[in-house]
Order: sequence, then C-alpha cells, then structure tokens
Amino acid sequence: QVQLVESGGGLVQAGGSLRLSCAASGRTFSSYGMGWFRQAPGKDREFVAAISRGGGSTSYADSVKGRFTISRDNAKNMVYLQMNSLKPEDTAVYYCAATTNYLGTIVRTYDYWGQGTQVTVSS
Repeated sequence: QVQLVESGGGLVQAGGSLRLSCAASGRTFSSYGMGWFRQAPGKDREFVAAISRGGGSTSYADSVKGRFTISRDNAKNMVYLQMNSLKPEDTAVYYCAATTNYLGTIVRTYDYWGQGTQVTVSS
C-alpha cells in the first residue's frame, strides 16, 4: 500500500517554472515505478512523465519533452516534476501515481494515485 500526496502547484505566467513534489508513505516506495499525469477540464487524464524504480530510466510525453524533468529520491520517499517554459496548455490538475510496471505510460496500469495539485499557466 502506498499513499501519495502532491504539492507545489499554483499560478504562474507563461514561460515560468514550477516544481511539483510528491511524498509517498510506506517502506516499499523503491519497489514502484512512479509517474506524473495531468487532467485538464473536459479532457481525459494523460501521461506526462515516468521514472523507473531506481531512477535510472525516464519517459516523457512528447508535449513536455525538453521542458519537464522527473526525478526521485528513494531515501526520502519523494518524486519530483520540474516544469520549465510553461505554456497555457500545461494548465491542468497534476497527479502523482505509483505502478508495479516499468515506465508505465497508461493510466490503468497505475495502482495508487494522489489527490492532485492544480497548475494554472496564464498567458
């Protein structure tokens, strides 16, 4: 069982940066691949980024590649999403999730989800 709590969302101007954090409970955090997803109003939840159990491999959606960076600190049970060069189309609720799959990019393959944090990018 893993419980996830996101933080770090907020309002930022286009071109700005935000760093999202996700705190995980449980002693088995390093057993899970971690991912970030987002959901804009009226749209399906979509994959943003994923990181392997040890942090050595990552995967990104094409829409964020080169702008976002996912990382994790297994000693602190934390996963992060550094978001640079933000665009209005990045506006969404961002969710942290845990999976037993390797670099999962599909929503249904994730077992545990946080409550989400709102990111709003103004033009």
